[in-house]
Parts: sequence; structure tokens; C-alpha cells
Amino acid sequence: MYFFNCSILDLSHNLISGPLPPNIGEMYIKTLYLNDNLINGPIPSSLCDMLDLTNLYLSDNELSGSIPNCWKGSRLSHLILSFNKLSGVIPSSIGSLSDLSILHLNGNHFNGELPLALGYCTRLVILDLGENNFSGSIPTWFSDSFFGLLILRLRENSFTGSIPSQLCALPGLQILDLAANNLTGTIPCCLGYMNVMKTFKQDTLARLIVRYEDLDKEHVVEIIKGRYNEYTKIVLDLVVNLDLSSNNLIGSIPKELSFLVGLHGLNLSHNLLSGGIPMGIGDMKSLKSLDLSDNRLSGIIPQSISALTTLEYLNLSYNNFTGQIPKGNQIQTLDDPSIYVGNPLLCGNLLKRECPGAEAPQAAKTYHKEDKLEKALFYTVVMLGFATGFWGFFGVLQFKKDWRYAYFSFVDRAIDEACVAIAVKVAKLKRLKQSRSA
Repeated sequence: MYFFNCSILDLSHNLISGPLPPNIGEMYIKTLYLNDNLINGPIPSSLCDMLDLTNLYLSDNELSGSIPNCWKGSRLSHLILSFNKLSGVIPSSIGSLSDLSILHLNGNHFNGELPLALGYCTRLVILDLGENNFSGSIPTWFSDSFFGLLILRLRENSFTGSIPSQLCALPGLQILDLAANNLTGTIPCCLGYMNVMKTFKQDTLARLIVRYEDLDKEHVVEIIKGRYNEYTKIVLDLVVNLDLSSNNLIGSIPKELSFLVGLHGLNLSHNLLSGGIPMGIGDMKSLKSLDLSDNRLSGIIPQSISALTTLEYLNLSYNNFTGQIPKGNQIQTLDDPSIYVGNPLLCGNLLKRECPGAEAPQAAKTYHKEDKLEKALFYTVVMLGFATGFWGFFGVLQFKKDWRYAYFSFVDRAIDEACVAIAVKVAKLKRLKQSRSA
């Protein structure tokens, strides 16, 4: 099999079946598209002999076996083997691919720990190892090796240990997906200082990766807005996502995560997180998807969440939130009760659960007004009665002279009689005291 003067061979999206020819390496070609077919069997080691091959697309087939360990001297830039039935470990010779910029091994059955040799692929822009059986801890040497990495996808594996803080030193990282592993410990606060996620500008990032001419032909699958989304042409339509869901992470949500104003999706669901939602959540102006469900979060839902005017998906279910559901702006349009289900102390019209004291203050206010009015009327009537009685009596005395004389004569006699009675009583008490002392 010989192909001369053939730079690109595209046989993708067909119904080609059977194994790859063992002598496929005799082809003189730079880019080979065989993706989206029904090709089965192993990957021939003769592919390693294609010294001019720079782009190899074999995704979405039924290839099996392991990756041949023969890549020394290869000039591969794009190696796409995703969604096959491949197994085994990543061969050490893959570290010889010094020009490798895109590596998709996702959707296979690879296992073992990530080899240190992978760190020699220093030009990697996309590293997608999701949906496999990789184990061990996430390497700390990523930050030393992958300075230009934009997308790191390790979801649905068996990685253990904590999230290494060294990942925060990847300056261009726009997608960090560590979901569905066995990670423990707390969320590193330094994730809130990741450069691109903080200051994301599509035109700026596009200039950073313009040298990777075929990057817009790649696709990345991410769960955003509660569903799988396949993102293509990511040079023009970039997405910024942080997914740490379905692990065993503990502690509180770092307030520093609210610094990620360029983030489009944040998923921390299905962990063991506690504490409250950071009050600065409203500063994440680019956020379109927020999922904090199935944790142990508590406290009130900050009113600042209503400032997320671009929010299209929200899930706060199955936590211990209390108080009233915030109102206003975009959050008013997210009217699905399942967003808040599983929070027994949460209340609001959406849950058809009236908040304690929500209507009572108005009733109490009315009561106090009525009470004050009754008191005012009572005192007014009393004062009017007193004034009427006072001026009615003394007014008559003012105009009736003989009544006035008779009244004051009566008062004088009453006073005199009282004084005499008091004097007699005092004299009796003195005599009684003297007789007892004698």
C-alpha cells in the first residue's frame, strides 16, 4: 500500500469495518482521518513508522488492545483515540512526542497511574483522559510540564488523594474537569486565582492558541447546565468550566472562587461540602450554570445570587439551606421547584411553603395601628368628660353667687370638722400613751 503526494486522507464518517491494515505505516501522509467508522482490532505498530504523520484521528471506532509502545521519532501533533475499546496503560514512548499538542484518550478502558513520561509532552494544549480507569493521585508535576495547557479533563476515573494546589499554576487553564473520581480533602483556595477563569476574554485566549491551526476541529464533552454538551470549534466558541462534582470533598466553598468572574460553569455537586454559599457569589457575572446540589451546605441563600443576570441553570437541591428563596432579576425566571427541593427549612412561593413571619409583620402592623387608635379615642373621651364635668360644675359656681357661697361654706365646715376630729384623735392617743407609761 503506497500513497504518494497525499497530504490529507479523510475517510471519516463512513461505515468502514474490519481491522486496520498491518502495513498502514507504508503510507506517506501527514493527516489521517479514520474517525467515526466501525474499525476494530488493534492499532498497528506500523503507524509509528509514519514519520511524516502529524495528525491521527481514530476516535469513535471499535479499536481494542493497547497503544503500541513505539512512538520514538514520531512527529505527531494530534493523537485522537477517544471512544474506542482500548485498554492497558499509557506507553512510556508517548513521552517522545515532543510536538504533541492534543491528546484525546477519553472514553476507553485505560488503567494504571499516569506515567512521568507524559510530562515530556510540554506542548500539550488539550489533555483529555476522561472516562477511563486511571488511578493513583493527580500528578503534581503538571504545572511544571504543561505551561500552555488549556483543557485538563480527568473526569470519571479512579483518582484518589487531594486536588494538588500545583494545578493553580497552570496559567491558561480554561476547563478543569475532575468530576466523578475519589478525590478527598478541601477545595484549594488558590483555584480562585486561576488567570483565565478570572479575566476571561475570548479574543485574548483565541490569540494564545492561534498557532494550533486545527484546534477548531476538536471537540470537548462537558456537563454544563445539567446535561452533556459537545463543544466544537472552541477557538471561536470557548467555554470556561470548573467541575469538581461527584467526589468526597469536604470543608467550605472557598470565598476565592467568587473571584472567577470569567467562569461560565461551576459544578461542586455530590460532595460533602459544608458551610454557606460565599456572599460574593453575585460577582461571578459570566456564570451560566451553577450546581451545588447534594452537599451539606447550610445558612441562607445570599441575595447577591440574584445579580447573576446570565444564569441559565441552577441546582441547590438536597442541602440544609434555610430562610426565603431570593427574588429579583434572572433568578425569578428559574421557576422550577426542583432547584430547591430537599431543603426542608427553605421557604417561598415557589415551594408553596410560607415563610414564618412573612405575612405576620403586616398583620401586626395593622393591629398596632388599630390599638393606638383605640387608645387615642379612649383618652380623648376621658379628657372631654373631665373638661365637661370640671367646667360644668365650676361654670355654675361662677354665675350663681348663692351657690358659690353655699359650696365654699360647705367646704370650710368640712375642713373645720376634719381638723377637730384629727385634734381629738391625737389627744386621745397622747393620753393612752401616758397611762400605759405610768
